[in-house]
Amino acid sequence: MAPMRLLLCLLLMIAAPVAAREVTDSAGRVVEVPEQVERVFAAGPPAAILLYILKPEAMTGWPRAPHEYERPYLAEPWRDLPETGRLTGRGGEANLERVLQIAPDLIFDFGSVRDTYVDLADRTQAQTGIPYVLIDGRFENTPAALRLMGDILGVPERAEQLASHVEQVFARIDAILDDVPEAERPRVYLARGPEGLETGMKGSINTEIIERAGGRNVADDGGATRGLVRASMEQVIVANPEIIVTWDRNFFASVFDDPLWQGIEAVQEGRVHLAPTAPFGWIDRPPSLNRIMGLIWMAGLLYPDRWQGDLRAETRGFYELYYHVRLDDPALERLLEWAEGRPPE
Repeated sequence: MAPMRLLLCLLLMIAAPVAAREVTDSAGRVVEVPEQVERVFAAGPPAAILLYILKPEAMTGWPRAPHEYERPYLAEPWRDLPETGRLTGRGGEANLERVLQIAPDLIFDFGSVRDTYVDLADRTQAQTGIPYVLIDGRFENTPAALRLMGDILGVPERAEQLASHVEQVFARIDAILDDVPEAERPRVYLARGPEGLETGMKGSINTEIIERAGGRNVADDGGATRGLVRASMEQVIVANPEIIVTWDRNFFASVFDDPLWQGIEAVQEGRVHLAPTAPFGWIDRPPSLNRIMGLIWMAGLLYPDRWQGDLRAETRGFYELYYHVRLDDPALERLLEWAEGRPPE
């Protein structure tokens, strides 16, 4: 008998009966989950962030262990949890034997609920006997995702607190955009990679916060292409964005001195902004609840005269509410080193 199958049989034989209940996940799958969910395996980084924010004591590990520069922005003891690997997405290296060794009460993923992910969830659940739920990770679905996962995890009050905060942020932005015609919204370019020429097309998960904050993504071909693409310098020059956002420090350090970028309005006006990436990216990397902080930041960049808020106070409050950490002044200053739009001297 194969080692994984033997391990599975042993686990099933010694497992004590537990009270269970049925839940319907975002893909419409009816899944029987334990009444008390105490140990959870996050299938990928977006799910791990959602779990950390909602119920960190249920974490069994991180898909990727935090880097040293990320650790000060995560709370003890959860920043010290082991690396488990991931089941979904690029580099999905966690095998089912590893999952069985961890013996979670639940596996869940947060993101796409397309057929590919439904099939993976069904197969994994059948092979391990561990319930596996899918939670829709679309930006607009964030409040509903929090409430659904909060109910599954048994923390509905915590979920409601966070869902209400997200709805308040969305409402603040909607109030600004109500009287801003589409044609008058700022033209924005997401610059990824050290050359700044990888970007996300309009409608992609990578640029969702640009569009939700009221920016016009200049990488727009009418919806014919989704996801990440490689742009040419000529295309960027023609698009001539008013604002550039990036999380790549190498690109940010060179763009103001690079002759290829000198004709771009955003560079000429010093409106190239570096998004913080600790403990998680404000733009994406990965696309989870971390993007709510990025949304607050970006609304202030795009509409500085309309957005009512103090970035430092909102950042400190967000990290305490979502990440369970109270930032001191040096940690906050490191985080916001360039996020306020100060170009290098």
